[in-house]
Amino acid sequence: MTVLNDHEERAALLAASANAAEDRHAAATVETILLAGRPSLRGFLRFVDRNAIASPDRAALAEEWQAAREHVRALETAEPGLAEHPEIRPLGPEYEPLLIELLKDPAVRPGFNFVPTDVALVELDRLVVFQRHIDLTFARHLAETLGPAPSRDTIFRTCLPFDHPAPPVEWSRVRRDRFVFVSPSNDLRYLGTMSLQSAHITGYPVRGTLVGAVGLGVGFGGNFLNAVYAENRLILTNGSHRAYALRSLGVTHAPCIVQHASNRDEVDLVAAEDVRKAPDYYLNGPRPPLLRDYFDPKLRKLFHARRFLRQVTIRFDVDEAFIPAV
Repeated sequence: MTVLNDHEERAALLAASANAAEDRHAAATVETILLAGRPSLRGFLRFVDRNAIASPDRAALAEEWQAAREHVRALETAEPGLAEHPEIRPLGPEYEPLLIELLKDPAVRPGFNFVPTDVALVELDRLVVFQRHIDLTFARHLAETLGPAPSRDTIFRTCLPFDHPAPPVEWSRVRRDRFVFVSPSNDLRYLGTMSLQSAHITGYPVRGTLVGAVGLGVGFGGNFLNAVYAENRLILTNGSHRAYALRSLGVTHAPCIVQHASNRDEVDLVAAEDVRKAPDYYLNGPRPPLLRDYFDPKLRKLFHARRFLRQVTIRFDVDEAFIPAV
């Protein structure tokens, strides 16, 4: 057995403490890609200010954004219409067993029954994107998990999972009328209100005879790679990190749920909030942001950012009163 003197022991403890601090720091930070040059310099600076670990040089950041803006203008001239008519391939018969399993998933139909919808292979490079940033640390981990040459079945199940593995989540009651849910997954969300009968609730004691219950659901969505096709453009709605990871591995087309919006009213119904707020920017702009732009060094800013957790807080109110009988 090796015996350390006091100096060596202190040195070992300091080294262990430093390593632990480094591990905690690494777990709390992520390398991030942020698209520059659009839509606004103010939004670009605000994002870096809020998220960057190191204090940013705002003047240098502004210069980077302006250079990216000039590159965007050059692309608008050199690549007008690049977003138009992206390749959308029908699935071949080899996908039929996977498609059958996907359509058995109860999470599929309720979320995609508002406009005509199909499942197809979409061209990744020309997907219009509204998400300005990519968690590169997470995307790299996903790519490493997939391996250098993922199979067709692996790619399908990554894009359109029907087993829905649940990310970690913690939740607790923090006040009489308040519950807080926290998860590292950005997909944590409020799932809506549910009317429950006594038959739906088992193993939970109630003080009295239960006649009904109101459920306030929190959980995760179906988490499918999906996009909206409108006015000859395909706008990615969900799955940016998976699309990035696959493209980084050389995959050019991926299975995707495609919702076909025939007019702006349908776009307003099924598109993401950013697209609903500025439809002309994404549907009429000569060169909107595309998935391929995440890989363009002239359009992306790399920096180390704080890792954020997703928090959902549920509050409820109870009002008991007497009202006149009718």
